[in-house]
Amino acid sequence: MTHDLTLPSGTPIAEGLAERALRDPHRPRFHFTSPGGWLNDPNGLSHWNGVYHLFYQYNPLAAAHHRIHWGHATSPDLVHWTDEPVALVPGTTGPDRDGCWSGVLVDDGGVPTLVYSGRHGEHELPCVARGSADLRYWTKDPANPVITAPPEGIDITAFRDHCVWREGEVWRQLVGSGIRGVGGTAFLYESDDLRSWRYVGPLLTGDASQNQGDLDWTGTMWECVDLFRLGEDEEADSTDALVFSAWDEGTTHHPLYWTGRYQGDTFTPTALHRLDYGGRYFYAPQSTRDEHGRRIMFGWLQEGRTDEANAQAGWCGVMSLPRVVTLATDGGLHQAPAPELTELRRERVEVSPGRLTDPYTPLPAVRGDQLDIETTLRLAPGATARLVVRETPDGAERTVVEVSRAQDGTGGTLRLRRETSSLDPTVDTEPRHGALPLDPDGRVDLRVLVDHSALEIFANGRALTARIYPTRPDEAVGVGIGADGDVALERFDAWQMTSAFTDVPRPLWP
Repeated sequence: MTHDLTLPSGTPIAEGLAERALRDPHRPRFHFTSPGGWLNDPNGLSHWNGVYHLFYQYNPLAAAHHRIHWGHATSPDLVHWTDEPVALVPGTTGPDRDGCWSGVLVDDGGVPTLVYSGRHGEHELPCVARGSADLRYWTKDPANPVITAPPEGIDITAFRDHCVWREGEVWRQLVGSGIRGVGGTAFLYESDDLRSWRYVGPLLTGDASQNQGDLDWTGTMWECVDLFRLGEDEEADSTDALVFSAWDEGTTHHPLYWTGRYQGDTFTPTALHRLDYGGRYFYAPQSTRDEHGRRIMFGWLQEGRTDEANAQAGWCGVMSLPRVVTLATDGGLHQAPAPELTELRRERVEVSPGRLTDPYTPLPAVRGDQLDIETTLRLAPGATARLVVRETPDGAERTVVEVSRAQDGTGGTLRLRRETSSLDPTVDTEPRHGALPLDPDGRVDLRVLVDHSALEIFANGRALTARIYPTRPDEAVGVGIGADGDVALERFDAWQMTSAFTDVPRPLWP
């Protein structure tokens, strides 16, 4: 992505970044964050010889998007992460001297190989690096860039980010782009060796003139395209998903996906969907199929506070929790946190089931800024249920998760109200919302994970991700529930979540 920030004037570069980051009360403790500095897109996501590898866009020198490296972390369980040596560093010369941008990891006959975007000036071109058997050390190909220019004769808006896979005897690659005056696209290439690439054509092109300003506008460029199939090839009900993040003139908008069928050199779409109702707070997602056959996805949680606040805190950017993506009954994608995350649960509190008769009831037994809450609700037509988190004792700061059912009972809405999540006028507190599928009985399975400033919500398989920054973080630990209309609370369980990292500064250059 190209949200390129200048370094704030007077900021001591890399001075105490990890130490300041550790002291910040808004820094998550069970989401993955870089040791300090800047983090954005997940890259090179893979499950290699039983180990999960998460690479990511990283600036270890400042909490700003500048001269990007590839950070690297490994995990046996998607929960506990070990910092590995920085995988890619911008060159002093060559096509990546201004940054090693987003890409993927593939298995080239047993040789781990990265395909990434090297940046030099305004040029962003595909590059390749080969890795050691343990994926810790990487050697860039002297022939980089392996594609020397975007397709000829096309006025593009941008050209970067990669999805690469083996198809029969050839490699295929998608590069995110956009055709000026038309819309976002993914350019398809193929190769015999990952070095010499033949341009095939646009896999699919959006229409930027449609729905501009809406929550499903496809933008003028598609970042971080990701193509995958859910279901076996032989199954008639298998679905292909083409995930992308809508971008326009330097502004990151939201992640979307097309469902449809990839066949030959084209993708025939059936429907366009919103991937996460949080918009830019779950951006540039990447997925992989792990050795258990699951589709695992991570996304980048952008910040909602000022660049100056990020610089002072010494860090910027959060990786989402790992999600398991499956095919929903309505033909879209169903998302849920990886079940391994329950390893971090401690001190379970159960709330007795029953009717929610009041608009709001505090739950004094449930408190904290590292929480995992699961509840099952049943809503009558026209009813609304709300879960309040990160509430101060006086209620001045509170974040409200709402689920509601339409008056005619046909569907519902998931809504996040952040208007009072912070008294800091400089942070983003705009609400977020999206459609909530409901069965005729109005059942909602709601899960809310609170990790300091990171908030991930899952309701009937739909996701909403956001950031919150209470000005009194030590006091903003209250939780409560309530309802308008006929709502039955069938289950409510909450757990304290322990930290996934030790409480010491982590080396910026492990």
